Amino acid sequence: MTQRNHAFDFLCGLCILRMILLHVMSTCGYRNEFWFTKVMAWSFFFMSFFFFKAGYFNKGTSSPTWPYLKDRIRRLLVPYASWGIIGSCIFFGFLLLWPDHFHKYYKILRWSHLWEDSHVWGNPPLWFLMSFFMSYAMVHFLNKVKHLRWIAITFPFISYYLWTQHNPLWLSLDNVFMGVFFFYLGRGWRWLQTRASKPCLIGVSLMLIALFIYGNTHWHGLYDMSLNKFVMRPWGASINTICALVGISGLLLALPMRRIPVVGYIGEHSMLFFVAHYPLIFLYAFTHLVFRHTVAYHWEDVILMMLFILITCTWLVPYVEKVPWLSGRFKKTSNS
Repeated sequence: MTQRNHAFDFLCGLCILRMILLHVMSTCGYRNEFWFTKVMAWSFFFMSFFFFKAGYFNKGTSSPTWPYLKDRIRRLLVPYASWGIIGSCIFFGFLLLWPDHFHKYYKILRWSHLWEDSHVWGNPPLWFLMSFFMSYAMVHFLNKVKHLRWIAITFPFISYYLWTQHNPLWLSLDNVFMGVFFFYLGRGWRWLQTRASKPCLIGVSLMLIALFIYGNTHWHGLYDMSLNKFVMRPWGASINTICALVGISGLLLALPMRRIPVVGYIGEHSMLFFVAHYPLIFLYAFTHLVFRHTVAYHWEDVILMMLFILITCTWLVPYVEKVPWLSGRFKKTSNS
Protein backbone atom coordinates (compact mmCIF):
# COMPACT_ATOMS: atom_id res chain seq x y z
CA MET A 1 0.00 0.00 0.00
CA THR A 2 1.43 3.37 -1.01
CA GLN A 3 2.02 5.99 1.66
CA ARG A 4 -0.49 8.83 1.66
CA ASN A 5 0.81 12.16 0.44
CA HIS A 6 0.58 14.47 3.46
CA ALA A 7 1.83 17.48 1.49
CA PHE A 8 -1.20 17.47 -0.80
CA ASP A 9 -3.56 16.68 2.09
CA PHE A 10 -2.19 19.73 3.90
CA LEU A 11 -2.66 21.96 0.84
CA CYS A 12 -6.16 20.58 0.22
CA GLY A 13 -7.07 21.23 3.84
CA LEU A 14 -5.84 24.82 3.60
CA CYS A 15 -7.83 25.31 0.38
CA ILE A 16 -11.03 24.06 2.00
CA LEU A 17 -10.53 26.12 5.16
CA ARG A 18 -9.90 29.24 3.08
CA MET A 19 -13.02 28.59 1.02
CA ILE A 20 -15.26 28.03 4.05
CA LEU A 21 -13.88 31.14 5.76
CA LEU A 22 -14.46 33.18 2.59
CA HIS A 23 -18.10 32.10 2.36
CA VAL A 24 -18.75 32.59 6.09
CA MET A 25 -17.16 36.05 6.07
CA SER A 26 -19.18 36.98 2.98
CA THR A 27 -22.43 35.75 4.56
CA CYS A 28 -21.71 37.82 7.66
CA GLY A 29 -20.82 40.94 5.65
CA TYR A 30 -17.11 41.07 6.46
CA ARG A 31 -15.65 40.16 3.08
CA ASN A 32 -14.23 43.66 2.55
CA GLU A 33 -12.36 43.83 5.85
CA PHE A 34 -8.80 45.07 5.21
CA TRP A 35 -7.03 42.10 6.77
CA PHE A 36 -9.36 39.65 5.03
CA THR A 37 -8.81 41.15 1.58
CA LYS A 38 -5.06 40.79 2.17
CA VAL A 39 -5.47 37.12 3.05
CA MET A 40 -7.53 36.56 -0.08
CA ALA A 41 -5.04 38.49 -2.22
CA TRP A 42 -2.25 36.12 -1.12
CA SER A 43 -4.25 32.92 -1.44
CA PHE A 44 -6.34 33.51 -4.58
CA PHE A 45 -4.70 30.56 -6.35
CA PHE A 46 -6.01 27.90 -3.98
CA MET A 47 -9.02 26.69 -6.04
CA SER A 48 -6.70 26.29 -9.03
CA PHE A 49 -4.66 23.92 -6.88
CA PHE A 50 -7.28 21.14 -7.15
CA PHE A 51 -6.90 21.07 -10.95
CA PHE A 52 -3.12 21.10 -10.53
CA LYS A 53 -3.32 18.21 -8.06
CA ALA A 54 -5.59 16.23 -10.40
CA GLY A 55 -3.02 16.50 -13.16
CA TYR A 56 -0.17 15.63 -10.80
CA PHE A 57 -1.73 12.31 -9.74
CA ASN A 58 -3.96 11.30 -12.64
CA LYS A 59 -2.78 8.45 -14.86
CA GLY A 60 -6.00 7.20 -16.47
CA THR A 61 -6.91 9.97 -18.88
CA SER A 62 -6.02 7.84 -21.92
CA SER A 63 -8.23 4.88 -20.97
CA PRO A 64 -11.28 3.89 -23.10
CA THR A 65 -13.72 6.77 -23.38
CA TRP A 66 -16.98 5.37 -22.00
CA PRO A 67 -15.52 3.68 -18.86
CA TYR A 68 -13.48 6.85 -18.24
CA LEU A 69 -16.45 9.22 -18.54
CA LYS A 70 -18.70 6.87 -16.57
CA ASP A 71 -16.21 6.86 -13.71
CA ARG A 72 -15.95 10.68 -13.69
CA ILE A 73 -19.74 11.02 -13.87
CA ARG A 74 -20.13 8.81 -10.82
CA ARG A 75 -17.40 10.57 -8.86
CA LEU A 76 -18.26 14.15 -9.78
CA LEU A 77 -21.67 14.62 -11.40
CA VAL A 78 -23.59 12.26 -9.12
CA PRO A 79 -22.53 14.21 -5.97
CA TYR A 80 -23.12 17.39 -7.99
CA ALA A 81 -26.74 16.40 -8.52
CA SER A 82 -27.23 14.95 -5.03
CA TRP A 83 -25.90 17.94 -3.13
CA GLY A 84 -27.63 20.28 -5.56
CA ILE A 85 -30.94 18.71 -4.56
CA ILE A 86 -30.04 18.87 -0.86
CA GLY A 87 -29.01 22.53 -1.13
CA SER A 88 -32.16 23.39 -3.10
CA CYS A 89 -34.41 21.65 -0.54
CA ILE A 90 -32.89 23.71 2.27
CA PHE A 91 -32.95 26.97 0.30
CA PHE A 92 -36.46 26.74 -1.14
CA GLY A 93 -37.79 25.01 1.96
CA PHE A 94 -37.12 28.13 4.02
CA LEU A 95 -38.47 30.40 1.26
CA LEU A 96 -41.74 28.44 0.99
CA LEU A 97 -42.30 27.90 4.70
CA TRP A 98 -41.55 31.47 5.74
CA PRO A 99 -42.11 33.65 2.63
CA ASP A 100 -42.49 36.86 4.65
CA HIS A 101 -38.93 36.57 5.96
CA PHE A 102 -37.16 36.14 2.64
CA HIS A 103 -38.42 38.84 0.26
CA LYS A 104 -34.92 39.77 -0.97
CA TYR A 105 -34.21 36.19 -2.03
CA TYR A 106 -37.32 36.01 -4.20
CA LYS A 107 -36.15 39.11 -6.04
CA ILE A 108 -32.90 37.47 -7.25
CA LEU A 109 -34.52 34.31 -8.63
CA ARG A 110 -34.34 34.06 -12.44
CA TRP A 111 -34.98 31.35 -15.03
CA SER A 112 -31.69 32.01 -16.86
CA HIS A 113 -29.89 30.64 -13.82
CA LEU A 114 -30.79 27.13 -15.06
CA TRP A 115 -28.59 27.33 -18.16
CA GLU A 116 -26.18 30.18 -17.40
CA ASP A 117 -24.76 28.92 -14.10
CA SER A 118 -23.35 25.53 -13.18
CA HIS A 119 -24.76 25.50 -9.65
CA VAL A 120 -28.04 25.68 -7.78
CA TRP A 121 -29.42 28.38 -5.51
CA GLY A 122 -28.83 26.38 -2.36
CA ASN A 123 -25.24 25.33 -3.10
CA PRO A 124 -23.33 27.82 -5.31
CA PRO A 125 -19.84 26.21 -4.91
CA LEU A 126 -21.04 23.21 -6.93
CA TRP A 127 -19.78 25.03 -10.04
CA PHE A 128 -16.45 23.39 -9.19
CA LEU A 129 -17.68 19.82 -9.72
CA MET A 130 -19.15 20.63 -13.14
CA SER A 131 -15.99 22.47 -14.24
CA PHE A 132 -13.84 19.66 -12.82
CA PHE A 133 -15.77 17.06 -14.80
CA MET A 134 -15.56 19.05 -18.03
CA SER A 135 -11.83 19.57 -17.52
CA TYR A 136 -11.32 15.83 -17.11
CA ALA A 137 -13.36 15.22 -20.27
CA MET A 138 -11.40 17.78 -22.29
CA VAL A 139 -8.06 16.36 -21.13
CA HIS A 140 -9.21 12.88 -22.11
CA PHE A 141 -10.09 13.90 -25.67
CA LEU A 142 -6.94 16.02 -26.06
CA ASN A 143 -4.87 12.97 -25.12
CA LYS A 144 -6.54 10.95 -27.87
CA VAL A 145 -4.55 12.87 -30.51
CA LYS A 146 -0.78 12.75 -30.30
CA HIS A 147 0.82 16.05 -29.23
CA LEU A 148 -2.56 17.82 -29.22
CA ARG A 149 -2.22 18.41 -25.46
CA TRP A 150 0.35 21.13 -26.19
CA ILE A 151 -2.52 23.32 -27.33
CA ALA A 152 -3.26 23.80 -23.62
CA ILE A 153 -0.46 26.40 -23.56
CA THR A 154 -2.88 28.74 -25.31
CA PHE A 155 -5.78 28.10 -22.93
CA PRO A 156 -5.06 30.97 -20.50
CA PHE A 157 -5.39 33.34 -23.47
CA ILE A 158 -8.69 31.71 -24.47
CA SER A 159 -9.94 31.99 -20.92
CA TYR A 160 -8.98 35.66 -20.80
CA TYR A 161 -10.70 36.29 -24.14
CA LEU A 162 -13.90 34.65 -22.85
CA TRP A 163 -13.75 36.92 -19.81
CA THR A 164 -13.50 40.00 -22.04
CA GLN A 165 -16.63 38.70 -23.82
CA HIS A 166 -18.49 38.48 -20.48
CA ASN A 167 -18.09 34.70 -20.20
CA PRO A 168 -20.63 33.58 -22.84
CA LEU A 169 -20.45 29.79 -22.32
CA TRP A 170 -23.44 28.10 -20.73
CA LEU A 171 -23.18 26.51 -17.29
CA SER A 172 -20.39 29.03 -16.52
CA LEU A 173 -17.85 26.71 -18.15
CA ASP A 174 -15.55 29.50 -19.34
CA ASN A 175 -13.09 28.53 -16.59
CA VAL A 176 -12.57 25.01 -17.99
CA PHE A 177 -9.70 26.20 -20.20
CA MET A 178 -7.77 27.42 -17.17
CA GLY A 179 -8.66 24.18 -15.40
CA VAL A 180 -7.14 22.11 -18.21
CA PHE A 181 -4.06 24.34 -18.26
CA PHE A 182 -3.50 23.80 -14.52
CA PHE A 183 -4.13 20.07 -14.99
CA TYR A 184 -1.30 19.81 -17.51
CA LEU A 185 0.88 22.05 -15.35
CA GLY A 186 0.53 19.51 -12.54
CA ARG A 187 1.29 16.63 -14.89
CA GLY A 188 4.36 18.43 -16.24
CA TRP A 189 5.62 19.13 -12.73
CA ARG A 190 5.22 15.44 -11.85
CA TRP A 191 7.22 14.48 -14.95
CA LEU A 192 10.00 16.92 -14.03
CA GLN A 193 10.19 15.67 -10.45
CA THR A 194 11.00 12.16 -11.63
CA ARG A 195 14.01 13.50 -13.56
CA ALA A 196 15.59 15.98 -11.16
CA SER A 197 17.40 15.57 -7.85
CA LYS A 198 15.79 16.59 -4.57
CA PRO A 199 18.27 19.48 -3.91
CA CYS A 200 17.56 20.81 -7.40
CA LEU A 201 13.79 20.61 -6.85
CA ILE A 202 14.07 22.41 -3.51
CA GLY A 203 16.16 25.14 -5.11
CA VAL A 204 13.73 25.61 -8.00
CA SER A 205 10.75 25.59 -5.63
CA LEU A 206 12.28 28.23 -3.35
CA MET A 207 13.10 30.38 -6.37
CA LEU A 208 9.51 30.14 -7.62
CA ILE A 209 8.09 30.97 -4.18
CA ALA A 210 10.37 34.03 -4.01
CA LEU A 211 9.23 35.02 -7.50
CA PHE A 212 5.59 34.64 -6.43
CA ILE A 213 6.14 36.89 -3.39
CA TYR A 214 7.89 39.51 -5.50
CA GLY A 215 5.42 39.22 -8.37
CA ASN A 216 2.32 39.34 -6.20
CA THR A 217 3.71 42.48 -4.59
CA HIS A 218 4.80 44.34 -7.73
CA TRP A 219 2.70 42.73 -10.51
CA HIS A 220 -0.39 41.99 -8.46
CA GLY A 221 -3.31 40.36 -10.23
CA LEU A 222 -6.08 37.99 -9.20
CA TYR A 223 -7.80 35.15 -10.99
CA ASP A 224 -11.21 34.17 -9.58
CA MET A 225 -11.81 30.73 -11.00
CA SER A 226 -15.46 30.53 -9.94
CA LEU A 227 -16.26 33.53 -12.17
CA ASN A 228 -13.43 33.14 -14.69
CA LYS A 229 -12.54 36.68 -13.69
CA PHE A 230 -9.20 38.44 -14.12
CA VAL A 231 -8.58 41.39 -11.79
CA MET A 232 -5.92 44.06 -12.26
CA ARG A 233 -2.97 42.53 -14.19
CA PRO A 234 -4.15 39.33 -15.92
CA TRP A 235 -0.62 38.32 -16.92
CA GLY A 236 0.51 38.94 -13.33
CA ALA A 237 -2.29 36.73 -12.02
CA SER A 238 -1.34 33.91 -14.41
CA ILE A 239 2.41 34.02 -13.73
CA ASN A 240 1.97 34.39 -9.98
CA THR A 241 -0.47 31.46 -9.90
CA ILE A 242 1.95 29.21 -11.77
CA CYS A 243 4.83 30.17 -9.46
CA ALA A 244 2.72 29.59 -6.34
CA LEU A 245 1.27 26.23 -7.41
CA VAL A 246 4.57 24.77 -8.58
CA GLY A 247 6.78 26.35 -5.92
CA ILE A 248 4.72 25.59 -2.82
CA SER A 249 3.78 22.06 -3.85
CA GLY A 250 7.35 21.33 -4.95
CA LEU A 251 8.83 22.44 -1.65
CA LEU A 252 6.35 20.50 0.47
CA LEU A 253 6.77 17.38 -1.66
CA ALA A 254 10.55 17.54 -1.37
CA LEU A 255 10.51 17.93 2.41
CA PRO A 256 9.72 15.04 4.80
CA MET A 257 6.30 16.39 5.77
CA ARG A 258 4.24 14.75 8.49
CA ARG A 259 0.48 14.69 8.81
CA ILE A 260 -0.99 17.89 10.27
CA PRO A 261 -3.92 16.59 12.39
CA VAL A 262 -6.83 19.00 11.75
CA VAL A 263 -5.83 20.44 8.37
CA GLY A 264 -4.71 17.03 7.13
CA TYR A 265 -8.02 15.44 8.12
CA ILE A 266 -9.99 18.10 6.24
CA GLY A 267 -7.73 17.54 3.22
CA GLU A 268 -8.28 13.78 3.36
CA HIS A 269 -12.05 14.28 3.36
CA SER A 270 -12.17 17.47 1.32
CA MET A 271 -15.13 16.37 -0.83
CA LEU A 272 -17.57 16.23 2.10
CA PHE A 273 -16.44 19.57 3.54
CA PHE A 274 -16.72 21.08 0.08
CA VAL A 275 -20.20 19.90 -0.90
CA ALA A 276 -21.82 20.22 2.56
CA HIS A 277 -20.52 23.53 3.90
CA TYR A 278 -22.76 25.90 1.92
CA PRO A 279 -26.07 24.15 2.69
CA LEU A 280 -24.98 24.35 6.34
CA ILE A 281 -24.34 28.09 5.92
CA PHE A 282 -27.89 28.53 4.61
CA LEU A 283 -29.26 26.37 7.41
CA TYR A 284 -27.51 28.52 10.03
CA ALA A 285 -28.22 31.93 8.48
CA PHE A 286 -31.83 31.21 7.45
CA THR A 287 -32.70 29.79 10.87
CA HIS A 288 -31.58 33.10 12.36
CA LEU A 289 -33.70 35.03 9.86
CA VAL A 290 -36.81 33.02 10.76
CA PHE A 291 -36.45 34.44 14.28
CA ARG A 292 -35.79 37.93 12.89
CA HIS A 293 -32.09 37.82 13.70
CA THR A 294 -29.51 38.56 11.02
CA VAL A 295 -25.98 37.21 11.00
CA ALA A 296 -24.74 40.31 9.17
CA TYR A 297 -22.04 42.21 11.05
CA HIS A 298 -21.96 39.86 14.01
CA TRP A 299 -18.48 38.54 14.71
CA GLU A 300 -19.82 35.96 17.12
CA ASP A 301 -21.74 34.41 14.21
CA VAL A 302 -18.56 34.15 12.16
CA ILE A 303 -17.01 32.06 14.94
CA LEU A 304 -20.15 30.04 15.66
CA MET A 305 -20.84 29.38 11.97
CA MET A 306 -17.28 28.17 11.39
CA LEU A 307 -17.53 25.84 14.39
CA PHE A 308 -20.97 24.64 13.30
CA ILE A 309 -19.72 23.78 9.79
CA LEU A 310 -16.45 22.14 10.84
CA ILE A 311 -17.99 20.09 13.67
CA THR A 312 -21.01 19.01 11.61
CA CYS A 313 -18.92 18.02 8.58
CA THR A 314 -16.48 16.10 10.79
CA TRP A 315 -19.41 14.26 12.36
CA LEU A 316 -20.90 13.50 8.92
CA VAL A 317 -17.69 12.17 7.33
CA PRO A 318 -17.94 8.48 8.37
CA TYR A 319 -21.64 8.33 7.47
CA VAL A 320 -21.63 10.23 4.16
CA GLU A 321 -18.52 8.50 2.80
CA LYS A 322 -20.35 5.17 3.04
CA VAL A 323 -22.97 6.47 0.62
CA PRO A 324 -21.48 6.60 -2.91
CA TRP A 325 -24.10 8.92 -4.42
CA LEU A 326 -23.31 11.50 -1.74
CA SER A 327 -19.52 11.11 -1.56
CA GLY A 328 -18.63 10.01 -5.09
CA ARG A 329 -16.63 7.18 -3.55
CA PHE A 330 -17.72 4.38 -5.85
CA LYS A 331 -15.58 1.30 -6.11
CA LYS A 332 -12.80 1.64 -8.65
CA THR A 333 -13.01 -0.34 -11.86
CA SER A 334 -10.06 -1.64 -13.85
CA ASN A 335 -10.38 1.26 -16.31
CA SER A 336 -10.55 4.04 -13.68
